[in-house]
Order: sequence, then C-alpha cells, then structure tokens
Amino acid sequence: MPERALVVVPTYNERENIARIIDAVLARDPRLEMLIVDDGSPDGTADIVKGIMAQNPKVHILERAKKMGLGTAYLAGFAWALQQDFSYVFEMDADFSHDPAHLPEFLAAIQDADLVLGSRYLKGRVSVVNWPISRLLLSYFANVYARAVTGLPVWDSTGGFKCFRRSVLEAIDLNGVHSNGYAFQIEMSFKAWKKGFRIHEIPIVFVDRTEGTSKMSKAIVREAIWMVWLLRIRSIFHRL
Repeated sequence: MPERALVVVPTYNERENIARIIDAVLARDPRLEMLIVDDGSPDGTADIVKGIMAQNPKVHILERAKKMGLGTAYLAGFAWALQQDFSYVFEMDADFSHDPAHLPEFLAAIQDADLVLGSRYLKGRVSVVNWPISRLLLSYFANVYARAVTGLPVWDSTGGFKCFRRSVLEAIDLNGVHSNGYAFQIEMSFKAWKKGFRIHEIPIVFVDRTEGTSKMSKAIVREAIWMVWLLRIRSIFHRL
C-alpha cells in the first residue's frame, strides 16, 4: 500500500488562513492529507473546512466544543491518525509561520529517521523572521534551558513543525501526555528520544503570522519551565 502522510493542524479563529494553508499544503506532495482540529472557533473556521471537504477527500476535520489547548488538539489528531492507515504524521501551524515549502524536506528526512524536527536554531543559527527581540531571546534560551535540564540532544525542542513515523506515536502512551504549548513539544520529543527513536533536525525559516492573533501566553511559558524538570525527575526514577 502506498505511503500516506497526515498533516494535523489545530485551529482557533483561523478563517483568514485556513483555506490558503490547505491549498498550499496539499500542493506539495500527493501523499499528503490534512486533519483540521478545530476548537469551536466562533469565526466559522470549521464551516470553511467543511466546505472544502465537500470538494476534496484529502481534507478531514475534528470539531471540539471549546478551546482546549494545543497539546490536547494534537493528541486528538494523533489518535485519529492511528485509527487510519497513515505512515507519517505531521504537526503544523495554520498561520503560515511554518512554510509548507519545507514539507518535501521533511518527507525526505523521515526516510532515515523516526522523528524529524523543523529547527529554528540548528547549530545555534537563528532563522526567525518578524519576532521582537524579547520573544526571540525568550524562545532561544528556553531551548538552551530545556536541553540543559533534560539532556534532550536537539537544538529546537519547543518548535511545532515536526513529522512522526507512525511507530513513534504507537510506542508513546498518548494518554500519559498532559502538557500543552511549548511543554507539549518538549515532552513528545523527550519521550521519543528516551524510547530510542532516531531524531533528526532540518533547518526551517519561521515567519511570525501576518493574519489572526498569536496564542502565546504566560501560562504556556510557566508550564514549560516546570515540565522540563518533571521530565528529568521521571527519567531518573525510571532508571532506578
């Protein structure tokens, strides 16, 4: 059976972007399909997706009643993907901060890896556009901090542009993942690394959104700060 890849895209009020991002993603490779996980967007995002679905069988949707967080949206998408016949599962933002042009590079890299991360800071080189210096420094040093605390040997553990082999998601206890935001990204990569899966980073250019509003919050940052220590402590006790 031919390989199929699912791009999971969480949405909340993305009506300005959603049709364009669907077109841009599906144009990159015939193996790609999309699953939109919409958290009850009051702006009608889900209605736009359902209109596209009527014309395109490669577009799917999971509708949730309310805003429940990025991590739970991805976990719902992963569970849906595992019920289907997908070989690879992507995480990707809806707002074009993740350029669909990188998707073929991920598909090439996953042939020799189990998890491919799109890195904004590969080997210390910063490739972020349109962020204020304060947010850039926060993100960069958050990754330095996460690497130092957990030992996770990647340059960008908080990024949300990534591709999993099906086997990685099958091996991770998804019901045991409870974090959101930056912490969710760290936790998923950490669990994959601890299970011995091959992680490969490829360089991407991250461009801050031009339509819609950012979902960043102080709570997301606080969660990431304590979650890395929790991952390390759990790892120590697991070895003991």
